[in-house]
Amino acid sequence: MPRSSNIVKVSAVGIAVNIVLVIFKAAVGFVTGSIAIIMDAVNNLSDALSSIITIVGTKLATREPDKKHPYGHGQIEYITSVTVSVIVLLAGITAFEESLKKILHPERAVYTVPALIIIAVAVAVKYVLGRYVRSRGRALNSDALVASGTDAMFDALISLGTLIAALVSVGFHINIEGWVGAAISIVMLKTGTQLMLASLGDIIGSRVDSELSLRLKAFICQSPEVLGAYDLSLHRYGPERIIGSVHVELPDQMTARQIHSLTRKLAEDVYESFGILLTVGIYASNTADGIFARMKEDLNAVIRAYPDVLQMHGFYVDTEKNSVSFDLIIDFKCPDRLGVRDEIVRKISEKYPDYTFSVVLDNDISD
Repeated sequence: MPRSSNIVKVSAVGIAVNIVLVIFKAAVGFVTGSIAIIMDAVNNLSDALSSIITIVGTKLATREPDKKHPYGHGQIEYITSVTVSVIVLLAGITAFEESLKKILHPERAVYTVPALIIIAVAVAVKYVLGRYVRSRGRALNSDALVASGTDAMFDALISLGTLIAALVSVGFHINIEGWVGAAISIVMLKTGTQLMLASLGDIIGSRVDSELSLRLKAFICQSPEVLGAYDLSLHRYGPERIIGSVHVELPDQMTARQIHSLTRKLAEDVYESFGILLTVGIYASNTADGIFARMKEDLNAVIRAYPDVLQMHGFYVDTEKNSVSFDLIIDFKCPDRLGVRDEIVRKISEKYPDYTFSVVLDNDISD
């Protein structure tokens, strides 16, 4: 079964379970006059609505690329997550307003044994549902399902708090309904905020996962001709579509035909092993004269004095123009990245005054 179909199936299960919980909790809440149970029912209703939006978003995200959207529609899943987070936030605000009214004007709730049993069953059901949705989300690489499952397991704890409030009311005649309802609303607001920030991070573009970056570079460097892999840049267009580029360092005596064959094979192997559409560029590495190796070592010696410099790569000497080019990656935390670059150029120029140095200041976008 395709990934999208599995996500829809899991979401449909979540909708069915949450609707049943909404009906029972709302009934118990209105009969007993418990604002905490009513707010818990509202939370389940927002979960069901979130699952519906997840289904719609998944269907839209799986549409094929077209002229206007050549990278596909996968990022709709991120927009879906933002929409879900807004719903959770609105539900949390409403819940807090109602709970505040109960705190300021408390009303005694009356619980029956069946009502308490229904609440206890709801705790167990919500916990089992959460574990199921989260595990399926991890298996399907769906952040939306993982978040939904985690939220459901957290909701089980919230429902447990509601049950405790009911038992306190029955056993000690102390009304803490409004306070429990407020606690539930605060959790909803926190969850909605976290979900929104995570989704917006995906839309804006976040750093490449370190583990993926290291594995991918190591895989590329398995080819004997490749002396190094640099400038890895990956962009997600949805959870299952990654497009990017990388530069590989190759001996400068390789022919265009050899480079063509190697880079095509690297791109094909990466797609087969990682599912990533990768464009492969090249850096040439000097092999003709030992003086270039000494110059590179002298440059590295200069760079070692600057802890903010994370990497130097793309070193190449043009013997016809007596020019040297290389790239520097300097930590974003460095207060004066351009100043550090200029100091390094000045120091290496003093050692090799017959050469001009051209330096590209790269960004730290991957390991």
